[in-house]
Amino acid sequence: MPLIKLDKAYLAYGHRALLDHIDFQIDTNERVCLVGRNGAGKSTLMRAIIGESILDDGERWCQPTLKIGYLAQDVNINSDQTVYDVVTEGLEETGHLLAEYHHVVHSISEASTGTTSDELENKLIHRLDELQRKIDSCQGWLIGQRVETVISRLDLEMDLLMKNLSGGYRRRVFLAQALVNEPDLLLLDEPTNHLDIAAINWIEQYLKGFKGSLLFITHDRTFLQNLATRIVELDRGRIFSYPGDYKNYLRKKEQQLVVEEQQSAKFDKKLAEEEVWIRKGIKARRTRNEGRVRALQALRAQRNQRRERSGAVKMALDSGAMSGKIVIDAMDVKKSYGDNVVISSLTTTIMRGDRIGILGPNGSGKTTLLKLLLGELKPDSGKVRIGTRLQPAYFDQQRAILDPEKTVADNLNQGSETVTIKGKSRHIIGYLKDFLFPPQQVKAKVKSLSGGERNRLLLARLFTRPSNLLVLDEPTNDLDVETLELLEELLGEYDGTLIVVSHDRTFLDNVVTSTLVFEGHGQVNEYVGGFEDWLRQRKPDALIFSQDETAKNKKPESKNIPGATNSKANKKKLTYKDQQALDKLPATIEKLETEKAQLDKTVSEPEFYQGDKKTIADTLSRINALGAELDECYQNWEALIDEQ
Repeated sequence: MPLIKLDKAYLAYGHRALLDHIDFQIDTNERVCLVGRNGAGKSTLMRAIIGESILDDGERWCQPTLKIGYLAQDVNINSDQTVYDVVTEGLEETGHLLAEYHHVVHSISEASTGTTSDELENKLIHRLDELQRKIDSCQGWLIGQRVETVISRLDLEMDLLMKNLSGGYRRRVFLAQALVNEPDLLLLDEPTNHLDIAAINWIEQYLKGFKGSLLFITHDRTFLQNLATRIVELDRGRIFSYPGDYKNYLRKKEQQLVVEEQQSAKFDKKLAEEEVWIRKGIKARRTRNEGRVRALQALRAQRNQRRERSGAVKMALDSGAMSGKIVIDAMDVKKSYGDNVVISSLTTTIMRGDRIGILGPNGSGKTTLLKLLLGELKPDSGKVRIGTRLQPAYFDQQRAILDPEKTVADNLNQGSETVTIKGKSRHIIGYLKDFLFPPQQVKAKVKSLSGGERNRLLLARLFTRPSNLLVLDEPTNDLDVETLELLEELLGEYDGTLIVVSHDRTFLDNVVTSTLVFEGHGQVNEYVGGFEDWLRQRKPDALIFSQDETAKNKKPESKNIPGATNSKANKKKLTYKDQQALDKLPATIEKLETEKAQLDKTVSEPEFYQGDKKTIADTLSRINALGAELDECYQNWEALIDEQ
């Protein structure tokens, strides 16, 4: 049964139709991945589905009570709201109650350690009691627990202000908001961007158990393969649907392109034959075969309306002069920020031609490691020796080298009209066309570009410089799958040395030959191969992709977020609510254990199973429920004890 439908939907910007009279629907219990090239209109289609983009023609229909959750590709909010406020914002009245309860608890916690008057503190406690009764009445604690779980899994700080957060961190906040709402239809536009592999794995499992329908856009091929039950491609304004997983899509897509090419060739041959015919004797034939002339005119019109596939990105990489045999030699390198040990001891040698991947949770110190290896940062102890004749080129994760107020051309080559690639001069318009920038976009400001377009521009700029050491920090974000595969092919042919930081599992498997992995407590270990090879070789206690262990044990690198700290002296006290919960847990556990022991004794008696079937079923069900409640109590107990 369809949840939402688009019928003959048409939407164009200027002369270009992004949606060309398409029919599309999402049914119950579907997990649909929307694929297509950067700029094909995937995000536009999502906005049309939620009703944010108004169709020029056609109709949109959805079930009257349909609840939709949506994560946009770009999120911009600059307010005094806290992370907790934003995450609970979509939960209607319950969300408002939980947010206020959270603020009051925080205020009481601060009052207990400050100089707040007894009268004000009593008012806060009275308001807390009122809120608690209201939340009890609407069963809001279960929702509150879900909110806290999602916030924890996405490694968010509840009380940070949105206006102080980076773009990537804000994106995680809005992802949390979309997940806690548990809508009937969930739309996620690039949900894995700026997430580490632990968070990506958790989201995969969460979405597999999600009871509603899902439409998502992603460049992460492993995420796509593990999650999608149907793949829909938006190509030249048209929709193509492929039931099944990503591997099935690749097979069917290849077959479709072959058929399309054959049909186009057959059509073009017929058109050419008719053009020859009409030029041989148009005056004589016009009276005898006007139908054929009209058919030719129809063929011409049909050919003019055909939208050809955009050309592929054409990348060329100049590996420059050959470097020395040893590129980087690190010996017993250590680096800390205060009490936070980023790298406890690292010894490694990178040789010419090596392809090194760097893996680790967000905040573990991957960018710090890059700067140490490149000599931009000094270690606390140990030594880093840089090889001879190095020509490094650096792809920056934060895109800091792009000036948003300058044009594409100015960012590429400082206003010069030519670039030099492998010793040959090229005009920048022709060069940028290789990276799918049309001539009219060359003079556009960078701030108007999408994330994928900015990535392509940064790659275009990077590849104008000869280099024998290529350092890529998260190069795959926002790139479409086709461009990713071309980048992989290019890097495979690169003669120099490669160091790449990425959370894209497929990309790492296809590109790197060895991997440096942050595995907790400053331990950086080296493994042969990519991500899948690491999974086979890793130590049993490796923390990076075990979300529970990572949340408990990792010591994150200091983030560029005001108010965030790793200092033990600034460790937060338990909130008023958490302290109350901790105080009540021993009695709760004892009560549950007593009841379970009595029931276990009851079912161990032989005559128990000779009694009423409903009583037997109810008793066994209660025992299972008690076991689950006890497990949850023990987990809460351990978590609260750890926070003290």
